[in-house]
Amino acid sequence: MKSSSVERMSRQQRREQLLGLAAEEFARAGLHGTSTEALARRAGITQTYVFRLFGSKKALFVEVVRRAFDRLIDGMDQAAEQNSGRDALAAMGEFYDRALTDRTALLVQLQAFAACGDPEVREVVREEMDRMWTVTAERTGLPPVAVKTFLAYGMLLNSSAALQTDEVDADWARGLRTRIRAGLFDHLTEENNQ
Repeated sequence: MKSSSVERMSRQQRREQLLGLAAEEFARAGLHGTSTEALARRAGITQTYVFRLFGSKKALFVEVVRRAFDRLIDGMDQAAEQNSGRDALAAMGEFYDRALTDRTALLVQLQAFAACGDPEVREVVREEMDRMWTVTAERTGLPPVAVKTFLAYGMLLNSSAALQTDEVDADWARGLRTRIRAGLFDHLTEENNQ
């Protein structure tokens, strides 16, 4: 028997609830390790209703992945809005650094890369990387090698955040925690990196 609060939840509210719960579950266990049965139980609904809303576990995963990347990419884009060049890069970097505190979104992104053995997931992650590259390149106007280096540092920061290096008292962890300044990318030009 369903509680009255469950019955009163609209389809859209239920979708939003499930997307939030699914983000937590996928962040923890990934596409293949997450149980839709456990997710349905957490939401107080049937597994059938989860499938009615999303079609499949993979479709739910893909939507969670897209939302995580959208928040990150849209945030970087907005952070750089009034800037260009190094200033845009610095603004994007500051936003990215703050975004890493959302552990669920961070782990969802890492789980998305881990699930790229699946062709459908891989295509979605490629689309999101395309968007991230395009926003970074267009907002900064920097050459591809600088965009590549910026995004590569971002992946290193993702790994550092996932490892929670702020809790580790060791040289390697302190090294990973050092701040990256926009000037670091000044030497990266098309001419000296072909």
